[in-house]
Amino acid sequence: MAAGNTRFVARHSGFMTDDTKDAPAPDVRDAPEHHRFEIRVDDELAGFTEYLDHENQRIFFHTEIGEQFAGRGLASTLIRSALTETVGGGKRIVPICPFVARYLEKHDDFANDVDPVTPDAIEAVRHREH
Repeated sequence: MAAGNTRFVARHSGFMTDDTKDAPAPDVRDAPEHHRFEIRVDDELAGFTEYLDHENQRIFFHTEIGEQFAGRGLASTLIRSALTETVGGGKRIVPICPFVARYLEKHDDFANDVDPVTPDAIEAVRHREH
């Protein structure tokens, strides 16, 4: 299903529902041609987090999870995987996206790999090529 056919919402309930026990494992992959990490469930796009690589930084500026996938902890899985790959690739994290910023506030695993959001980072996102 194309992203244009799916309604996405940016919300996370903070808990996982009981129906996730038998759910298929999500698959997170970098989709560099779209400048984002995608999370798929049964090969269906469940959400994504968009980024811009700027010098030695990866600026995360937007995250969406499909409404039908809410409450499964997919946003945390997506963000954790994206941040792990970012740091593993030698880039620093800039969390413009509120989802990413909240994740980092709750998980200090990446504390030494985060740069503050600066006017330069915001300007880079505003002027990115679409």
